[in-house]
Amino acid sequence: MRIGVVAPSTPIERTVADRVTALAEEAGAEVHFHPQCFLVHKHFAGEDRVRADAFVEVANDPGFDALWFARGGYGSCRIAEDVLARLGITAREKAYLGYSDAGYLLAGLYHAGFDQIAHGPMPQDVKRDGGEAAVLRALSWLVDRSVDALEPSVAEDARHAAFNITVFSQLLGTPLQPDLTDHVLMLEEVSEHTYRTDRSMFHISSNPAVRRVAGIRLGRCSLVPENDPDFGESEEEVVRHWCERSGIPWLGVADIGHDADNKVVPFG
Repeated sequence: MRIGVVAPSTPIERTVADRVTALAEEAGAEVHFHPQCFLVHKHFAGEDRVRADAFVEVANDPGFDALWFARGGYGSCRIAEDVLARLGITAREKAYLGYSDAGYLLAGLYHAGFDQIAHGPMPQDVKRDGGEAAVLRALSWLVDRSVDALEPSVAEDARHAAFNITVFSQLLGTPLQPDLTDHVLMLEEVSEHTYRTDRSMFHISSNPAVRRVAGIRLGRCSLVPENDPDFGESEEEVVRHWCERSGIPWLGVADIGHDADNKVVPFG
């Protein structure tokens, strides 16, 4: 299997690529990091057009079986519509794996009918404590569709999707918003004050289309800054509150998050 890696958001270091390339060889895969992954333009891994071109190049290349997002950060929303408009039939035959800021493009791809979309670890995760296990988990899904890589509640008789809370909230009402009717929606967050999570959940749970999901599961909300004054509720309490207010079923917790234990959630 040949996997192409692009960075629609922020850049990665070459040491990350070297470590992941070696792990991929162990997993029976060949990983190619597009040179764009290492470019730096202000906050981004190259200018918008450069990042979009790299994504389209790999997605439309029949020599690659999958496209793997290099990392999160910020920037995917700036190129998503341009990218989606330029994808051909070959792009529909690939698997796409990422999370966090990659959610903008994953949502847009799913909205456009791409059927091999998944939330899951990215190459940048190799830098985390226990990160090699996360990368190998992602590779096991890309190469073998290993069920051991999946979030434990993923079931064959249900449909699923997973997003970062802030990213999902921001893409609602845009051309990227997918139809998640009857899906189990898994959400996670990182580095956001609890009041911001509360505000995002107001927006998410108020969306008429989101109210048609089968229910919401909450993954880990990590590195939460202190609120002043204290918000007085946990992230789970916040999500349960908005589920109750909106009539969306609360389904419990999910084993996803911005950490090395992040599991794979295939869309659909």
